[in-house]
Amino acid sequence: MLLRTLLAAAVLAVVPATAVSTAVVPAAAGAAPACGGYVALTYDDGPSAQFTRPLLNALRSAGARATFFDLGSRVQQQAHLARETTSAGMWIANHSWSHPYLTNLGAAAVAKELGDTQNAIRNATGRTPTLFRPPYGATNATVQNEARKLGLTQVTWSVDSQDWNGASTDSIVRTVTAANAGAIVLMHDGYQSTVNAVPRIVQGLAAKGLCPGRIDDNGRVVAP
Repeated sequence: MLLRTLLAAAVLAVVPATAVSTAVVPAAAGAAPACGGYVALTYDDGPSAQFTRPLLNALRSAGARATFFDLGSRVQQQAHLARETTSAGMWIANHSWSHPYLTNLGAAAVAKELGDTQNAIRNATGRTPTLFRPPYGATNATVQNEARKLGLTQVTWSVDSQDWNGASTDSIVRTVTAANAGAIVLMHDGYQSTVNAVPRIVQGLAAKGLCPGRIDDNGRVVAP
């Protein structure tokens, strides 16, 4: 009888310790992994009456932030969408006023394309862009010089999603999730396939230990 009593007491003494140990393990295992690097998701040519809000909703649902290279003419027409973009935690940058080949323009015309866009974004959001992307990636010394005068850092891209070229959602996801840390991804605020790709892009990057990041004033991809 004494032996049974001692054994029962020993079992009771062990169970609470085991239960505590088991409870701790799942919490540690479920912790989100730290970001091993950052990839900049960027969207050109907005704001778009049809796609900006769905795109913002998709990004917010995925817990991601992105940079929107907006056209000044469209910001002027749809200032509320530019405000919604910044309110959603995204960054707005300059993509010229009317999307021309800036390399075909003289210095004064380039300055107007960029300057008018700066004013439109500032008037709509209260924020002055520090980043600029030349339409089509077409740039030269004149374009870069006029951008610098306005305090703008030129940003192009290292990964082209090809969404503008009819790429499917599956193709966009494959291309973007193949990116490495420091990549800047070109996408557009104008396609349902691009909107649909957002959650899968964020999940695919996370599987590689990568997170959506911010482009700093030196053109580097950093933590948001």
